[in-house]
Amino acid sequence: MRYLKLLLWFFFLGSPVLSAQLDSLTTKKTDTLRKLPKTKEQKDQETRELTIANYKIISFDRDTTIVDTSLTIQKEYRYNYLRQDDFELMPFSNIGQPYNSLGLTLEEPNFYPRIGARGRHFGYFETEDVRYYNVATPLTELFFKTTLEQGQLLDALLTFNTSERLNFSIAYIGFRSLGKYQFDQAESARFRTTFNYRTKNNRYWLRGHYAAQNLDGEENGGLLNKEEQFESGDPEFLDRGRIDVVFENARNSVVGKRYFMDHQFNLVRPRKDSLKTRSTMLAIGHQFNYETRFYQFNQNSANAVFGTEVFESPIDDKASLRTMFNQVSATFSNAKLGRLSGSLNFYHYDYSFRSLLITPEQTIPNQLEGDEIAVGGDYWNRIGPLTVKGRVRYNISGELTGSLLDASASYALNNNNSIDFGIYSSSRLPNFNFLLYQSDYEDFNWFNLDPASATVFDKEQVQSLHFGFDSKWFGHISAKYTALDNYTYFGLDQQALNEAEAGLEEGESIDGTLNAFVRPFQETNTINYLKVKYNKEFRWRKWALNNTVMYQEVSQDAMVLNVPQLVTRNTLYFSSDVFKKAMYIQTGVTFKYFSAYNMNGYHPLLAEFYVQNREELGGFPLIDLFINARVRQTRIYFKAEHLNTVWSQEYNYYSAPNYPYRDFVIRFGLVWNFFS
Repeated sequence: MRYLKLLLWFFFLGSPVLSAQLDSLTTKKTDTLRKLPKTKEQKDQETRELTIANYKIISFDRDTTIVDTSLTIQKEYRYNYLRQDDFELMPFSNIGQPYNSLGLTLEEPNFYPRIGARGRHFGYFETEDVRYYNVATPLTELFFKTTLEQGQLLDALLTFNTSERLNFSIAYIGFRSLGKYQFDQAESARFRTTFNYRTKNNRYWLRGHYAAQNLDGEENGGLLNKEEQFESGDPEFLDRGRIDVVFENARNSVVGKRYFMDHQFNLVRPRKDSLKTRSTMLAIGHQFNYETRFYQFNQNSANAVFGTEVFESPIDDKASLRTMFNQVSATFSNAKLGRLSGSLNFYHYDYSFRSLLITPEQTIPNQLEGDEIAVGGDYWNRIGPLTVKGRVRYNISGELTGSLLDASASYALNNNNSIDFGIYSSSRLPNFNFLLYQSDYEDFNWFNLDPASATVFDKEQVQSLHFGFDSKWFGHISAKYTALDNYTYFGLDQQALNEAEAGLEEGESIDGTLNAFVRPFQETNTINYLKVKYNKEFRWRKWALNNTVMYQEVSQDAMVLNVPQLVTRNTLYFSSDVFKKAMYIQTGVTFKYFSAYNMNGYHPLLAEFYVQNREELGGFPLIDLFINARVRQTRIYFKAEHLNTVWSQEYNYYSAPNYPYRDFVIRFGLVWNFFS
């Protein structure tokens, strides 16, 4: 807490006061910030006019956007812990906890398996999530939002150019939320710093980042007696801290450090900026990525909810993954032929546990280590209204992956209408925790790559087609069809579950110990998944109605991929300038609903969601009331979340079996940009 306060004061003291910022900073390219003094390169100019377009944000794929200080409904949807639209996600009761899936994106951008523990990775910055900057003057952004009970969420960013060609940024997210239920605290610390450089003649450019992240949370296993203490609406338990939970002695965490560098040298001297003129370019490049990451589960004493047999207590499970990636590439770019690059990739992985486990059935190793070599190609071109891009990877050595193809095209029919379409195909092994896992609980030890065992997992095969139509008048509609082979998931061991239920006495239930029967499985039959999504906003004067609807259909032999058939979000809001245009406000109400379905359960030991077909959840509304305002470069947010619980007497809202969604709560915060 002390370091967060010091960091906050640093940004406030290192930035000019709000009154020193000019009102003219908007998203219009004609607005002026201030005039810079003359430089050596600009001796022939008296002044230089700056606009918001001089403050650029560059993605991993080198797509460039500008800093946006406007207040829109999309900003409202992204004002959350993830800082992205969570339409297809269902949050847990506390901030910073896992999210259940209402929709699926099965196209994995990463060519190699990850460590797993996906429930604890929400908010983790992967390599593709880090952004780079190029700014005319130092830029500071402060993001703040209240949490539940004790704690706060602060995201502070400072970026500056020491010259026109060299930029640095430093950012830190400090977060803590106590939560409403017992032993429910979540916290994280995520630090990242970036740099990017380009020579004066644009023949050499370099960028890189360092990221250190720690996402940690207490685990309570959910509600112990949900019928009597939650669903009944008993006034005694409206104070959620009085509700009994399964256990109060466990926590899990993900910790990672990453060093990334990407640089390129142009063998042909460009006439001008090749990014703008697309003059002929022939370049060689190199990309380096080294990362260490571990997932750890600790419990002070064993609990029967994960099984009665343990090797050691207290429980201390730790999985570690160390990876090193090197890529050398050659790129050719031409105004007519577009940009084409070929690459050779070297990948080393070391996934490990602390000890070797020998059981009567098999020997479970403590390590998966190896090297992968792959070749690849990337292409991008824009021909009038047509834009095409694609990438292909093919593994020539190693066992983790096979191939990847990701190609798409978009075509602008006119200024108001465009279409896009694409194909995706990949073959790779599932995440490492499906293949090998060790725990102090005996039932959570497996090795699914042993040819001598009964279970050997094959590579997952994903093929998908998507199509989209974007129209100013008709809205945006997208459709995606995906075929899955060898789909890998966590689910309940039905045979062991049936045997355990057969031994129960009358009136007893096994529902409280389902976590003990969760295992990794692979579905050999093909699964077909269709997702159709539509968005349209209707406007009348200062009123607007923003609608997003998603329809999903799954064709499968076994119920292993469960999603709601219908998800909808509708926002009615009012926007206007007030106080003689000194402030701009947006206020409205958001209604979200998803149909009932067999919602995935959450497993705190694995930090994974698992398939269950014993209980249907969903079919309840989520109503939020918000009032947002913009004053100069400051956006202020005020929201009453889950407002309908004030008058509703039905306590049936869950984020996962035994894990309720949050009650009515009022939260507020702001996003503040400084341009100095």
